[in-house]
Amino acid sequence: MARTPPDSLFPDLPPVPDYRFERHMSESGFSFIAGLDEAGRGPLAGPVVAAAVVLDPSAIPAGLNDSKALSRKSREALFEEIIASSAIGVASASAREIDATDIRKASLNAMRRALVALPVKAGYALVDGRDVPQDLPCASRALIKGDARCLSIAAASIVAKVVRDRIMTRAALIHPHYGFDSHMGYGSARHLAAIAEHGPCALHRMSFRPLRKD
Repeated sequence: MARTPPDSLFPDLPPVPDYRFERHMSESGFSFIAGLDEAGRGPLAGPVVAAAVVLDPSAIPAGLNDSKALSRKSREALFEEIIASSAIGVASASAREIDATDIRKASLNAMRRALVALPVKAGYALVDGRDVPQDLPCASRALIKGDARCLSIAAASIVAKVVRDRIMTRAALIHPHYGFDSHMGYGSARHLAAIAEHGPCALHRMSFRPLRKD
C-alpha cells in the first residue's frame, strides 16, 4: 500500500461531487477512469466491502453524492441507476481477513480486488482517502474526501454501502440475536448488549475492541 501526498489538482471542496477529476484524466489520455471506495471500516461485525465504478459520461445518474450524505431510500434508488449505466466491480474482506491483517490493509486489498473485478480494464483509478492499494493494474491517485469531490468515487461509495447493507440484512436471518439489519454491525447499544448475552459469532471482528482481549 502506498501513501500519497495530499492532492493539489483540485483542492477546493465542491458543494457536490463533480466530474472534473475524470475529465482531467481523460484529457490526459486515460480511458475507463474508475472510482474506488469502501464501506464498513468501523463496525464490530461483518465484512468491509469495496466497489469500483466506471461511469458512462453520457449517462451519469443525477443526484450522485457521498453515500453518507444520502438517505437509505436515495442510496437504493441510485444504486439501481448506477448498475444499469456503469461498469462495476465489487469485492469484500471478511472479518477473518480483517483480524489476520488489519482494517486498513483489508480495505485496500478489497479495493484492489474490486478494481480487478471490473468488466472493463481500467486505465486510471481514483481512490478515496490517503492511500492507494499496492499492485493496482493501472495508474492511480488517492483523493482525500474523494467521495464528496469526485462523481466516480461517490458512485463507488453508494455501491459499496448498499451491497454491505444487504449482506448484513441477510446476516440477520442467520444470526438473529444481534440485530444486524438495524445497526449493520456497528457498536450500538443493542449490538453490545447482544454480544454480552450471546457472545460473538463468526461475523465478529475479534481484533476490534471491546471484543479484543489483551
